[in-house]
Amino acid sequence: MKLNTFTAVLLAVGVVTTSVQAQSSRDTIQIAGSSTVLPFSSVVAEEFGNNFAQFRTPVVGSGGSSGGLRQFCQGVGANTIDIANSSRKIRPNEIEACKTNGVKDIIEVKIGYDGIVFASRTDAAIFKLEPVHVFLAQAAQVPQNGKMVANPYSRWNQIDKSLPDQEIMLAIPGSNHGTREVYEEKAVIPGCQTLAEVKAMDKDAAHKFCTAMRTDGKVVEIAGDYTETLARLQAQKDAVGVFGLSFYEANRDRIKVATMSGVEPNQDTIISGEYPVSRPLYIYVKGAHIGVIPGLQEYAQFHISDGMSGFGSVLESAGLIPLAEDERAEIQQAIMSKKSL
Repeated sequence: MKLNTFTAVLLAVGVVTTSVQAQSSRDTIQIAGSSTVLPFSSVVAEEFGNNFAQFRTPVVGSGGSSGGLRQFCQGVGANTIDIANSSRKIRPNEIEACKTNGVKDIIEVKIGYDGIVFASRTDAAIFKLEPVHVFLAQAAQVPQNGKMVANPYSRWNQIDKSLPDQEIMLAIPGSNHGTREVYEEKAVIPGCQTLAEVKAMDKDAAHKFCTAMRTDGKVVEIAGDYTETLARLQAQKDAVGVFGLSFYEANRDRIKVATMSGVEPNQDTIISGEYPVSRPLYIYVKGAHIGVIPGLQEYAQFHISDGMSGFGSVLESAGLIPLAEDERAEIQQAIMSKKSL
């Protein structure tokens, strides 16, 4: 029994040693996830490589918030990514999946804010949207004459006479995108909940009704990044696409935004909370890789440094809405102390 126990201990030590060696065999930070956060992380990675000669420039990939967090939660070691970019907060079931796979130290880093905008081509009609308009454009069923019927709307002005006489064609993010969740939570569901028929439903039935989407071709889910959505607008003049504010800011010469509830999306209206469709952006750092993958903690600190993402910074000019200074200081301390979720 003693020999078997000793053998088991040696085997366990061998496994741990092999794991550590495997981790330390990689010297480049690996990042994947949100297409919204991607351009910001790419800028940070390049600047990090320029400013920290002792570390290699991080490699940044996309894949959507859900895809990045799925990779992040696969385990610990050189064959797993170090950081997941996300345009939404990590979900409880994702935290559970991480911990089941040995990813127990998850450091949440809020990097700033972004708005979600509804945009069309510069030569298309002007839209003044309300959340209820968005819901009625994409819904599988709508209430009419006391009954729920298959969505009959084919043109925006059928929903509301104030809207353009234009065919409904919505290009929205696929379910792998964090933008999709915010789009539903901040536009579709609030619009749906203004309807008297929905107010009379129980919570579960209302949620199911509000998120059910028409399948007649009027709504197209875009699995790729915002460039694919932009291509859809370029190909179809009537299309209205859902983008992050930062992407719109970088493409003002090709697209224009709709107002939402009478408010134009911009940095000021998002910081003030006046524009209703906005969200925080995150990176999630694997605590077990700090001290193993060179530069990981330094990269996270650099990402939210005042010079990199504060007011007047490189990332602000790229479209990121900066954190307030007290919030930035709190998050910097969380990185320093490796505070885990």
